Amino acid sequence: MEQGQPFTIQAFQAKWRGVTLKERSASQEHFLDLCRALGMPTPAEADKTGAFYTFEKGATKTAGGQGFADVWWDGKFGWEYKGRHADLAKAYGQLLQYREDLGNPPLLVVCDMNRFEVHTNFTGTKKVVHVFTLDELDQPETLDLLRNVFTDPAALRPGETTEEVTIAAATRFGALAATLTVRGHEPQRIAHYLMQLLFCLFAEDIGLLPKGLFTDLLTFGARRPDRFLAQVSDLLKAMRDGGDFNLQDVPRFNGGLFVTIDPLPLTGDDLTALANAARLDWGSVEPAIFGTLFERSLDPSQRAQLGAHYTGRADIERVVEPVVMTPLR
Repeated sequence: MEQGQPFTIQAFQAKWRGVTLKERSASQEHFLDLCRALGMPTPAEADKTGAFYTFEKGATKTAGGQGFADVWWDGKFGWEYKGRHADLAKAYGQLLQYREDLGNPPLLVVCDMNRFEVHTNFTGTKKVVHVFTLDELDQPETLDLLRNVFTDPAALRPGETTEEVTIAAATRFGALAATLTVRGHEPQRIAHYLMQLLFCLFAEDIGLLPKGLFTDLLTFGARRPDRFLAQVSDLLKAMRDGGDFNLQDVPRFNGGLFVTIDPLPLTGDDLTALANAARLDWGSVEPAIFGTLFERSLDPSQRAQLGAHYTGRADIERVVEPVVMTPLR
């Protein structure tokens, strides 16, 4: 491109197609080029002091310790880079650690120089992830989305609320809890097992488990319920100890939820219902649903209400934190 010519999206695509530089070598240049191609201000152009828009924004992690968001624009986004073909779920996990100290920006963006993921982070709404690649940047809808990241994040606000998703999830698990109660299983055993299954759905949707690992197991179990008990036991043990399941690596989850592994037998109909529930956006489910299951295990007379109520976040976090949320960190 000759000096003085505008830097277009097509020029951006041509420059960055096939680049295999490491994150440290390429991320800031990539972002600056993207700003130029979109006609957006760079951090130094918009904020000469780094007070609200900057590279390498220091942040305290929710689990303790310090880190840096690669790019931050107050009230708009946190942005994390990784090298090409790197694990963007890990990048998103880093932003989740930083987001409280970054002021909970409405958008969390991760990028490996070729693939972009824009995760919505609006309070009280269902999470939506917009995914596109370098080759798709010149499409009008992709350009509109990216420009909104910089100029109007509210345009990406999802319509479905977190409460609606959570109630749907609680209803599905409430029905299964009632079914297992009728079969004569002990309430605390039911609640603990359902919390493990629910956590698997949640972990799969936010990238803590390999994508599709648990959903595929539920689909298999719906066809072969006689095999599911042994299979789910193996998965839960891998999550407790760290290891592998179905030829995929499984990280270790501490915090106590998987200390006891005592799965209950489920029918083909039960597993079909769970496989259908797996289609919900579990990443948008309120953590309070975990606490609700816990509460119902302590008060059998209220188990039937599980599908109609869930405790508020603030009231239940003190119960959920050591049991469920700690493994996420």
